[in-house]
Order: sequence, then structure tokens, then C-alpha cells
Amino acid sequence: MQPCYKRILLKLSGQALGGEYGQGLDASTLQNLCREVATVIDLDVQVAIVVGGGNFFRGAQAGNLSMDRASADYVGMLATVMNAIALQQAFATSNVPACVQTAIPM
Repeated sequence: MQPCYKRILLKLSGQALGGEYGQGLDASTLQNLCREVATVIDLDVQVAIVVGGGNFFRGAQAGNLSMDRASADYVGMLATVMNAIALQQAFATSNVPACVQTAIPM
């Protein structure tokens, strides 16, 4: 089968990584996702994935904690990076090369 595209961008909500509960990380959901992406990669399609933070932290919560907006945004960005690292490790166990890229120095 010849793919229509050479490259795709897949946007995942962080909540999607939580499986049926939509929170945290679900191992079987991560494994299934990796299998699906590996199938696309096997078609010689380059895949970039953008993953979210799963609404781990919202601005309204920051107000309850007397946290400024910038700090609240950083907490959300860290949740995104945590999800990306978990996804990267799931790909590693499936022997699919992956790397995490973020603008946040760490």
C-alpha cells in the first residue's frame, strides 16, 4: 500500500493517554498507540506527535492556589513533557525510535 503522505503530524490530548478513565497514564493505551503509529511508520511515513498535558492543571486552579498565570502555565507545560517522556518510553519498549523535544530547558 502506497501512503498518501510522506509526513504526518498527530495531535494527542494528554487525556487520551489515560485510557478509559482519561487521566494519568494507561499502559495498554500507550502500547496500542505505539503499535498503531509503528504501522504507519512501516509505510515509510514520518510521524511527528504533539501531546498535551491532559488538562493536568488549569488556570482556575492557579487562582485557588494564589499562583500567577505564568507559573500555572509552566505547571501545564511540565505535564506535557511528562506525557511526552512516557510516550517516548512506550515507543522504546516497542523498538520504535522516538525523541522528546521541548522549548523548556531541562
